[in-house]
Amino acid sequence: MSAVVPEQSSQLLAESMRHLFAHRHSCRAFKAEAVPRDVIEHVVSMAARTASWCNAQPWQVIVTAGSGTDRFRGALLEHADRHPAVAPDLAFPREYAGVYRERKRQAAFQLYQSVGVFDKGREAWAAQARENFRLFGAPHVAIVTTEESLGVYGAIDCGAFIGGFMLAAQALGVASIAQASIAAHASLVRTHFSLPSSRLVVCGISFGYEDETHPANAFRTDRAPLSTLITWDEQ
Repeated sequence: MSAVVPEQSSQLLAESMRHLFAHRHSCRAFKAEAVPRDVIEHVVSMAARTASWCNAQPWQVIVTAGSGTDRFRGALLEHADRHPAVAPDLAFPREYAGVYRERKRQAAFQLYQSVGVFDKGREAWAAQARENFRLFGAPHVAIVTTEESLGVYGAIDCGAFIGGFMLAAQALGVASIAQASIAAHASLVRTHFSLPSSRLVVCGISFGYEDETHPANAFRTDRAPLSTLITWDEQ
């Protein structure tokens, strides 16, 4: 068998990455089957290779399983029902304007159409949004936190870690969805997991094996064309 030359190796790696980016999507319905602990540890260990500012590696991850997930799911649902106003540790966007508003609306409408509630009004939309707090039926959730003293750069580092986590999960056949909706109830998260005040809740990542038959997983969001992303300076 001939050895793989460096150029071929690079091409294989690039193709693998392209495949991961193309097939990763936000999963909104999971099977009840748990992910083995060694697989979860593999995902986290791969994501932990993420670059960070001054190698601070600010991310800390709480992973639930079994009854731990059920307890958190129940507590989150109850808290969200009683406290609908959001109170995240890290400020949410002040507004979505222009193309950002259009993209947000399009993603929401695609979901509503997929699950058959698009023409049923805001009450039905709210019921679908409540699925966030049921963790979309996922058997696990990872709560990602950063240190308050690291400020915005700690949050940026965690964002990169979250992306790495979801790609690593995809590579191992595990579906996921990053949820700012969990961070909207940071006080509940902090109390439930006995987090110190210095740890800021960045988001939750619900994960498990995808229910491929569920209509919520039947659509894919699009991406902006490359021409709108790059400004070349070649003069």
